[in-house]
Amino acid sequence: MTGMDQSKPAGDASARFSDRVSDYVRHRPSYPEQLVQDLLHEGRLSAGHEVADIGSGTGLLTRLFLSAGCHVFGVEPNLEMRLAGEAELAASPGFTSIDGTAEATTLPHDSVDWVVAGQAFHWFDRGLARKEFGRILVPDGVAALVWNDREYDTSRFLRGYEELLLEFGTDYRKVNHRNLHADVFDEFFGAGNYEKRSYPHRQRLDYPGLEGRLLSSSYTPAPGDPARGRMLNRLQQLFRETSRADRVEILYNTRVWIGTLNH
Repeated sequence: MTGMDQSKPAGDASARFSDRVSDYVRHRPSYPEQLVQDLLHEGRLSAGHEVADIGSGTGLLTRLFLSAGCHVFGVEPNLEMRLAGEAELAASPGFTSIDGTAEATTLPHDSVDWVVAGQAFHWFDRGLARKEFGRILVPDGVAALVWNDREYDTSRFLRGYEELLLEFGTDYRKVNHRNLHADVFDEFFGAGNYEKRSYPHRQRLDYPGLEGRLLSSSYTPAPGDPARGRMLNRLQQLFRETSRADRVEILYNTRVWIGTLNH
């Protein structure tokens, strides 16, 4: 795809979560089951479909497609995340773990009905990923890009949480997936060749859960960084000031872009 923005965040994106795996497994939100239920009801997804989950991580999106009776190839380049996903999904016979990337999945030509990516597309080289997705998808196969888009201005807690990330996030502004605008999806899928969906989603968290959710993010200061302690002190204060019944609530709009890559 000539002209497609090939830029990616600086550094090796695949290594960003290596020291966050435990928090990611325990405290990252899943995705709404309604997403897959709608696709099944519409006949776009069927039990037995072959699905490639690109950047599958610990298997949060993979689980939904496994629950629909699909066979899922979890393609994950980060060793620690991949091993965690294998452990989480060890009892799922429809799951196959793949050491690969969005740009080189190692899957055969025309081998999958769906390519999906949850909370991952903004890390990809979009031009190379599009070429690879087109290679592995069957003719008229479908791609779905999914994000849990956190609300940041609908409650005092959410406003404070966003302010905390803006202050302490090491490269939060740069890697935020909200930086992806309509022109990116027009070029990736082809203008008019995709649809957008949105599902409400939420997490209710006690303080340990909230801290784990924060520390699962790749842009928060790493262990040993003096800013990490200051950040956690601020988080504790925010929790004390805004929690109700010892819980805070993170609200999301789970946004989904679904289309084919035929252009």
